[in-house]
Amino acid sequence: MRKKLFKWHSYLALLAMLPLIIICITGSVLVFKVEIDTLLMPDRMQVEVLPHSPRLSLDTLIHNIKKQFPNYEVGTWEIFNEIENNQSRSDTAYIIRHNDNIWKKIYLNQYTGVILSEPVDLDHDLTDWLLDLHYQLLLATKGAFVGFIIALIFLFLVISGIILRRHFWLKLFTLRLHKARHIFFSDLHKMIGITSSPVLLILALTGAYWNASVVIHEVSEHIIEEPVIINTLFHNQSLSIEQLRALSAQAINSFTATYLVLPYEPNMNITFYGVVESHNPLHSEYANLISFDKHTGKLIHAQDIRKTDGLTVTLDSFRKLHFGYFAGLTSKIIWCILGLSPVFLSFTGFYLYWQRSRRNSMAKQNRKDSRFNRE
Repeated sequence: MRKKLFKWHSYLALLAMLPLIIICITGSVLVFKVEIDTLLMPDRMQVEVLPHSPRLSLDTLIHNIKKQFPNYEVGTWEIFNEIENNQSRSDTAYIIRHNDNIWKKIYLNQYTGVILSEPVDLDHDLTDWLLDLHYQLLLATKGAFVGFIIALIFLFLVISGIILRRHFWLKLFTLRLHKARHIFFSDLHKMIGITSSPVLLILALTGAYWNASVVIHEVSEHIIEEPVIINTLFHNQSLSIEQLRALSAQAINSFTATYLVLPYEPNMNITFYGVVESHNPLHSEYANLISFDKHTGKLIHAQDIRKTDGLTVTLDSFRKLHFGYFAGLTSKIIWCILGLSPVFLSFTGFYLYWQRSRRNSMAKQNRKDSRFNRE
């Protein structure tokens, strides 16, 4: 059984090696996505805020976008409220172009209403392109499916590696430097694999979940259901989105909206996602949601993560667990470093596989030579 497991571990590692290296390198970079974007695009990502300056209402901001880009509709909106050292992260609006449903995004100053960029593709910025490469290998829905398969293989590799090295604690940090090179690489492979296995297990499990979610969404939205070409949004245009945001703060204790979804399909309503005061560091910024009827503005659903079931809480925690920002800079650095471990495991594992294949070939040749000499 152990021998079979080892063979499957080796063969699947070879099969998934290249895409896994790409996914791991891009994933480690994307741990610091916001910081990289701020460094590369400070004029878009950050805005100066005077003390006690109020945000403009969402109604005003949406109207400004509609006025400047009449051939687009606002679909979703990232809302940022935190101010530090008189600076805030700029809001990001995701807009849908009429007639072809192409999504674009724009950055804007939520305190002045100034639009900071032209509409750009969702993968226009460097880190967004890396995100597409990370999740979908630049192959759209097909890439998401491939990524899901790679994540499952990754999960198997982590679990099988733990099983194969279940007595790892006996010689965890043993590196036989003065032995043959393949022994050193074997020790290094085991040490890196075991020490990073808890994080890799989390990354593989959450990655498989996210890719499966993307595939299911894309299939249901674009294959099973007929796509809806948008020329106007489907909600009552006389409703005040800002008033609904104020109502959302009253619907759930300590709720602060972080994301707005306007109904860009007939069966959708107006929904705010947001945060609440919580002692659980794994609750994400989208853990809570409040939905309003798109015609009347009546509250129809509210989800307080502090009062939901265990499955909902667990699935919500996948976001912070996958991206590693649940404990600030410390967890991000750990996730960035250990997220690269499969790259080193690939190289050491490939070297060990090559050495085994070489030894087996030489042994086979020696047996042939020996048989020939006897004859």
